[in-house]
Amino acid sequence: MIKKGIILAGGYGTRMSPLTKAVNKQLLPIYDKPLIYYPISILMLAGIKEILIIVNKGQLYQFKKLLSDGKRFGIKINYLEQNKPRGLPDAFILGEKYIGKEKVALILGDNFFYGQSLTAKLKSCVKLSNGCKVLIHPVSKPELYGVAKIDKKGKILSIREKPKKSLSNLAITGLYFFDNKVVDYSKKLKPSKRNELEIVDLLNIYKNKNKLKSEFLGRGGAWLDTGSIDDFYSASSFVSSLENRQGLKIACLEEIALRKNWIGRREIYKSISFYGKCEYSNYLKRLIK
Repeated sequence: MIKKGIILAGGYGTRMSPLTKAVNKQLLPIYDKPLIYYPISILMLAGIKEILIIVNKGQLYQFKKLLSDGKRFGIKINYLEQNKPRGLPDAFILGEKYIGKEKVALILGDNFFYGQSLTAKLKSCVKLSNGCKVLIHPVSKPELYGVAKIDKKGKILSIREKPKKSLSNLAITGLYFFDNKVVDYSKKLKPSKRNELEIVDLLNIYKNKNKLKSEFLGRGGAWLDTGSIDDFYSASSFVSSLENRQGLKIACLEEIALRKNWIGRREIYKSISFYGKCEYSNYLKRLIK
């Protein structure tokens, strides 16, 4: 069972400049919540209560001011700073001490997931005994993503990064589940031409050992990489439409924790005091009435 998760929330966010010149992208709003709430919610829905957030050097204070140690959400949040982005697998090298002998999940801080059956799929993924499992989702423009070709059993046969000729229409999303060998495998990787450690190289190590499997997000699910301005505001519009139609909030961390009995009314009142007079606080008040 995977009990620990990592959120990679560093990077320069150059595609969203000048918005990201002074503020980390993961602290910008997706409708009524900071973007970072959404990947945290995914790990919480999976049942993961211990989370490491990796941020850019000099931005730690901003995250701690917003999230503190996670007690408000019934979880434990740890932090690490990175001097500069060195690719996704670097998260496992930086987080070696945190990971210890445990298995670990990794989610990118700018990825947005939604779906009715999503929680059940996440709970299935954290039961990983060995190897690696990735979440995949069909896309209309596979040439923009890392793409996987799979067999009928969900085993990944091949992976290509942004293929010019379509391998399939199945994109590998920014959510991964690994056994403990991921740390050693990451250390053995060599930087690419971009001078970064590549997630595709790491996944190929597992594939070559027949230890790489996939899980479909599902036709009714939604996955957005909010790395560009257009995608960022598409996600915000999506959340706005759903929340206003349903009267329910997506990625309300306090609600997830309350439903899981990780916190009680006392913690909800603390959050209301923390947020002050706003619609989010009003929603929390309705939860405990």
